[in-house]
Amino acid sequence: MRKEIIDTDKATKPTAWYSQAVRQGNLVFLAGACGDDPVTGEIVGDGDIKIEAKAALENIKHTIEAAGGTLENIVKMQVYVKDLNMLADFNEIYKTYFPENPPARIAMAVKDFMGGANLEIDGIAVLD
Repeated sequence: MRKEIIDTDKATKPTAWYSQAVRQGNLVFLAGACGDDPVTGEIVGDGDIKIEAKAALENIKHTIEAAGGTLENIVKMQVYVKDLNMLADFNEIYKTYFPENPPARIAMAVKDFMGGANLEIDGIAVLD
């Protein structure tokens, strides 16, 4: 079993030396996704965490789809926000992507993100 690099034009391309996701067997490891536009690479929303959250979750959604799965295959998410006071607004968007049986999750505050983002999300999925 060898690892497969997952790459899609529907999600933001990495700006550093890493892959959007890596599939090893039935596991998919999703790299961190910020709320950036896949075409321009720029953070969207002018600081609005809800707009950034939607863009980041869309990037995650498109990446897991490129790996052959759906959001339902995600079993663990890690959420990093600039300020924990943003978490309630983030959760409002997050629950629309995981309305039932959400993945296990951790959320924590991180001081700074590349490009001025307010959040970053990564995850692990299990494909059937």
